[in-house]
Amino acid sequence: MTLWFVFALMTVAAIFAVLWPLGRNGRAQDQGSEVAVYKDQLAEIERDLAAGLIPAPDAEAARVEISRRLLAAAASEPAMAPKSNLKWRRAAAVLALAGLPLVAIGIYMPLGSPRLQDFPLAERERGSGSGVAQSLENLVVQVQQHLEKNPTDGRGWNVLAPVLERLGRFDDAVRAYRNSLTYNGESAERRSDLGEAISAAAGGVVTVEAKAEFERAQALNADDPKANYFLGLAAEQDGRKGDAVTIWRALLVKAPADAPWRALVQSSLARVGGGTMPALSDETIAASKDMAEGDRNAMVRGMVDRLATRLKQNGDDVDGWLRLVRAYLVMGERDKAMGASADARQAVASDAERLRQLNEGLRTLGLGG
Repeated sequence: MTLWFVFALMTVAAIFAVLWPLGRNGRAQDQGSEVAVYKDQLAEIERDLAAGLIPAPDAEAARVEISRRLLAAAASEPAMAPKSNLKWRRAAAVLALAGLPLVAIGIYMPLGSPRLQDFPLAERERGSGSGVAQSLENLVVQVQQHLEKNPTDGRGWNVLAPVLERLGRFDDAVRAYRNSLTYNGESAERRSDLGEAISAAAGGVVTVEAKAEFERAQALNADDPKANYFLGLAAEQDGRKGDAVTIWRALLVKAPADAPWRALVQSSLARVGGGTMPALSDETIAASKDMAEGDRNAMVRGMVDRLATRLKQNGDDVDGWLRLVRAYLVMGERDKAMGASADARQAVASDAERLRQLNEGLRTLGLGG
């Protein structure tokens, strides 16, 4: 209501600023004109002549000169507009003052939304997420329309396939990846992407068809990380955990230190019992090389416990939480890993950005959802 009251005051002020001159008498505007001045001078000459202040010849000469100037001034001034009636102008001002708001309300009521509820911030933020999905859908439609006219455009299929996979349209993504292979040629990356889409369409199961694609990718590039990871996953799903451990350990040996998928492989190793130490830091691993197995495990356990204690006191450290969860997974203590992930989410729940980073890291560790 306060906002509407302010708007009303602003409207009234604007109307007064425009209409106030209409209510003023316009007689004063011609008081300083040259015509009026010359008329006053003629009258003054007549008064001076009658009082005997100037002789008649001088008075006549002055009268002629002033009359000439008067005629010239009268001819040069624009014709005055007829004066409007002051009463009618004031009536028009009052009518406008009352009528303009009524006209505005009359237009707003049928066209506006006076009963529309406020749109809360949370709803708008959710709407922005749906807006991103909608923009992706629009992109898909545009690319599909292009590919209908240009079905051999390999670059278009290369763009379309990962977008379809991100939208969860796995069957369409499989078809797009196949077309990408057809029109772009063979590569380990494209074969691995196709195998991943086939597995996603099967609910995460590495089917025979998907496994064949990963094997083709490995034949093209023996070190392809995606192909090797999923071949290890296929071995785990077939009950061959020892083979999965061998594949994933070999993958980690060749992996760069900053490979983004290292944590995923390490958590997978922990899941099948292939890990004995948490990957806390390179310094920790180097310091424990010469220790006995029992001493090494005790040192690692102590470090994990200290990390857990510190995070309970200061839970803003997302990287610390992820290290703790990964350590529990490597030690085979999945229940503690689940508990730590729950504690971490609770600790950073008030910070949307930290919560997003945490959830992404947990998904990489296989604890998403």
